[in-house]
Amino acid sequence: MAAAARHSTLDFLLGATADCNAVLKALQPIFQEQGMTETVHNWEDHGYLVTYIKKNGSFANLRIHPHGLVLVDLQSYNDHVKGREEVDQLLNKVEERMKELFHGNIKRVKRLPAILRGGVIDRYWPTADGRLVEYDIDEVVYDEDSPFQNIKILHSKQFGNILILSGDVNLAESDLAYTQAIMGSGKEDYTGKEVLILGGGDGGILYEIVKLKPKMVTMVEIDQMVIDGCRKHMRKTCGDVLDNLKGECYQVLIEDCIPVLKRYAKEGRMFDYVINDLTAVPISTSPEEDSTWEFLRLILDLSMKVLKQDGKYFTQGNCINLTDALTLYEEQLGRLYCPVEFSKETVCVPSYMELWVFYTIWKKQTDI
Repeated sequence: MAAAARHSTLDFLLGATADCNAVLKALQPIFQEQGMTETVHNWEDHGYLVTYIKKNGSFANLRIHPHGLVLVDLQSYNDHVKGREEVDQLLNKVEERMKELFHGNIKRVKRLPAILRGGVIDRYWPTADGRLVEYDIDEVVYDEDSPFQNIKILHSKQFGNILILSGDVNLAESDLAYTQAIMGSGKEDYTGKEVLILGGGDGGILYEIVKLKPKMVTMVEIDQMVIDGCRKHMRKTCGDVLDNLKGECYQVLIEDCIPVLKRYAKEGRMFDYVINDLTAVPISTSPEEDSTWEFLRLILDLSMKVLKQDGKYFTQGNCINLTDALTLYEEQLGRLYCPVEFSKETVCVPSYMELWVFYTIWKKQTDI
């Protein structure tokens, strides 16, 4: 297997404009000492781009902007200790030489941790609002494609095993806060109640509710492979509740929830609680063009039809920074077949590394 690429960066924001030629002449010897072949590109008003290539395929780009920004990008293929030390030494020399050249007239020096690209283990996953997070992943526990999605379970030193569905971080063993929030944050009495869970294939919600002595919990999950993976590798989250699809006070249906909801609505079956653990509020703010919004509205309407008049509907929203998407979701709540009211709370879900919004929705009480 080819080695992964290690991408290192070093940035300088100067306190004044840069003499591009002077910067180049000062840094040239550092790269030339490494036996790297130099190619210089320059533009009258846009500075220099200099590439340095080593015989082993490693290369560096030196970008000198005349307004005072100097960027070094170095890509190497030696991920052993000696190779990393060589890169660090080169970047240290560049930093020392720049400080000598500008005599304290540097506003900021920034060296980020190296990004490993093409590694066996993918450690990089974006937050909902588009920021890059590097997780402390050290093992691929499970990686399979179901008919519906790619299912990964990765091990994190901090968060335990993490379930990732089609590139979306769903739940880690550390994330009891998520499960508690989508169940009402400990404010509800589930004793003797009828509960419907939509999705929830990791088994976390089912496991926690069963402890609370409900009358019956029905969980509807479309993807058997999610259940299989979590039953084996997410037991800190699901306990033994996924070992059987039926228990004393619960049943798990491996079905698409839309036909199930329609069937229950036709039969007049009603629930005290409906918990939607299917998907977050879409990031897209064009509901007429995004099929996920259409799906979300359908689920909401059908859920209200099987929710008792005094029942509650719980669901996740999305990252607190996605204010436009959350506002749009709240607008959708005003367009359901029956009037509803809602409340929301913000919870820190450990493995998400961002604050997450959860909604409680109930039917508006009408005066008789």
